Amino acid sequence: MKILIDNGHGSDTAGKCAPDKSLREYKWAREIATRIVAQLKANGYDAERIVPEDRDISLGERCRRVNAMCDKLGTQNVILVSIHCNAAGADGKWKTAGGWCAYTSPGQTKADILATSLYNAAEVELAGYIQQFPIHKSLGKYDSKQRPVRTDYSDGDPDYEARFYILVHTQCPAVLTESLFQDNKADVDFLNSEDGKKHLTALHVNGIINYLKAQKP
Repeated sequence: MKILIDNGHGSDTAGKCAPDKSLREYKWAREIATRIVAQLKANGYDAERIVPEDRDISLGERCRRVNAMCDKLGTQNVILVSIHCNAAGADGKWKTAGGWCAYTSPGQTKADILATSLYNAAEVELAGYIQQFPIHKSLGKYDSKQRPVRTDYSDGDPDYEARFYILVHTQCPAVLTESLFQDNKADVDFLNSEDGKKHLTALHVNGIINYLKAQKP
C-alpha cells in the first residue's frame, strides 16, 4: 500500500495564516506531513509526500501526481490524506470557531472508512484538547456552537462531505483533514506547541495504520 500525504497550499499562497502571523498554514502543514511520513516509514509503511516543494502546486498537478501513482500501483493500493488547517474568515481577525474534522467526497467509498478511522484516532490523540475545550469556551475563546471534534452524521458516518478538487479528481480513497482553526487564538497556541504537533501527527499516523490493518483479509 502506498500512502500519499498532501500538504495544503504553498509559501506563495495569499493569506492562509494566523492573524498575528504566528502560524502559516503552508509551513505548519509541511512540518506535520513530514512528521507523518517519517513515522509511517519507521513503522514499515511505504509513505511519501506528493508536494515536496515549498511553493504552491496546482490542484490539477497534485491530482496528476496521485493518479500517476494509482496507474502504476493500482487504485486499490493507494490512499491519500491531505493536511490542512481550517479558518472561519478571511479578514485577518481572530474568530471563535474551533475543532478538528475531516472531509470526503460525496457518497459512500473506502474514503469514508479511512475518515472514520481518523476520527477514532482523534478521540484518543486529542483527549487533552477535548478536555480543555469547555474551559476555553467558558472564557469566550470558542462560541457556544463549537465542538472539539466536528462531525456530520447526516449520512451515517462522522466526516463532512464536499466536492473539494483533490477529493473528487483523485482515483484512490482520499481524505482531507482540517486540523483546528488558524484564526482561533486557543487553537493556534495548540497547533504551535510541540505537544499539539505530536498529537496531531499521531492522530494521522494511527488513523492511517488502523485503517490499513482493518482492510487486511
